[in-house]
Amino acid sequence: MIPALRSISTAFVALILTLNTEAQDLPRSNPEAEGVSSKGILDFVRATRTSKTELHSFMLLRHGKVVAEGWASPYAPDLRHSLYSCSKTFTATAVGFAVNEGKLKLSDKVISFFPDQLPPTVSANLAKLTVEDALMMSDGQDPEPSYAAADTNWVKSFLAAPIVHEPGTKFLYNSIGTYMLSAIVQKVTGESVLQYLKPRLFEPLGITGMDWETDLKGINTGGWGLRLKTEDMAKFAQLFLQKGKWNGKQILPKSWVKKASTAKIIQHPELPKAKRDSSDWEQGYGYQMWRCRYNAYRGDGAFGQYMIVMPDQDAALAITAESGNMQEEINLVWKHLLPAMSQKASSGDTTNYAELKKELTALSLAPLEKSKTAESPQHNGTYQLQANDMKLNAITFKSNDNGTYQVIMKSDTANYDLNFGAGVWLAGSTNKPGPSLTARARENRSMLYPAKVTGSYTWKDDHSLQLSLRYIESPHTENFICVFDDKGVTIRQSNSFEKGKEILIKGNRI
Repeated sequence: MIPALRSISTAFVALILTLNTEAQDLPRSNPEAEGVSSKGILDFVRATRTSKTELHSFMLLRHGKVVAEGWASPYAPDLRHSLYSCSKTFTATAVGFAVNEGKLKLSDKVISFFPDQLPPTVSANLAKLTVEDALMMSDGQDPEPSYAAADTNWVKSFLAAPIVHEPGTKFLYNSIGTYMLSAIVQKVTGESVLQYLKPRLFEPLGITGMDWETDLKGINTGGWGLRLKTEDMAKFAQLFLQKGKWNGKQILPKSWVKKASTAKIIQHPELPKAKRDSSDWEQGYGYQMWRCRYNAYRGDGAFGQYMIVMPDQDAALAITAESGNMQEEINLVWKHLLPAMSQKASSGDTTNYAELKKELTALSLAPLEKSKTAESPQHNGTYQLQANDMKLNAITFKSNDNGTYQVIMKSDTANYDLNFGAGVWLAGSTNKPGPSLTARARENRSMLYPAKVTGSYTWKDDHSLQLSLRYIESPHTENFICVFDDKGVTIRQSNSFEKGKEILIKGNRI
């Protein structure tokens, strides 16, 4: 072989080997080999059953190795999950890369990036607002600009909102403030945060298939909207645990990891110490990261999405869930997983390890119970609907010979064909918008559809049909109770997180 070609060939092979090494999954081990008690993990998993947390998945790492992982069916390892505010930590990381590359400074004034979007009068507080202020949730806006109030120009809307506190002096949660960080990164790099992070973060960690919601101008929403797999979340937490190093290479500057994860501001310094000591929301806030008790820190998202870094234990934890009490959820980590970690490996706990593996394999969220009453095909047909908040015009019910049930919801612009299993989750997809905490934001969600769903149904009696539609790349489930009578149908729609809220829909048979 010609020497030059041999050199090129060798370099190409080395590149492929490097890429393969970087893209590989996290290494696996067993709990006891890494000094973790199988019983402690088992207790954690079992405790979630009686808590207010509907656990969707978790992955626990110790000494860089996965020692336990589980997905509650129909959730699965290859599915993404909406991260909600865990997205903020990734936006901050993009800022960290941009700072390291000299594209911006923490002291830069926010108004300097958008001279054409400023209000007629720039207040003293707005003029003072820096990138660092936004990173540490001290923008000074009180209340924060809401999703509903944000028009199609979110930058202009943010800059026009009053800043009532001097920036940098008071912690006030502000998701649109994080969006502004995303807009700044896009301004100085010419790329969206998602595009900018791909070669710098996602590709080195072997993270693929991610997507991120945008505003109507193509700027990633920043404060929410990122979807990743559970293992991707675990890799990110492990990267921070390793102080920005991955496979021997410094991916993220060590100095940034320290800055981002160190408390920069105290949420409510006026609270009594006892109250602060009992809360994982009162330990201080870094750059879009929360400090925790036990010298840990985390990215977290609504309804229980967690990326927890535990330096003292050399451990990292990723959780996806729908939780009605996020403090209770993280309390389970401190109660069961934290004390399960010791300094030394042990010879093994074969009994509890076997039980743990069995438990993790069997994790599932039960579908609706199979109907005890006979199917009711007499209610099959199409119903014209009265004006309703779901903006549906008609609905068709159809029982199938194979035991599945089909429901077609019709609006002015679309038909949503949904299928449900009897006593099982029936997998499918839909363009029907699912329930979301950020549903009111005027943004582009096209990347979310068709959404992966699973459906289950049961007849509660001869005239009452219950439908459960689970959006399995989000935390949420949509429920319908359909009651038929001689005049037509009455439908009560609800979702899994807005407890007590229902949309009432009535219709007449056509």
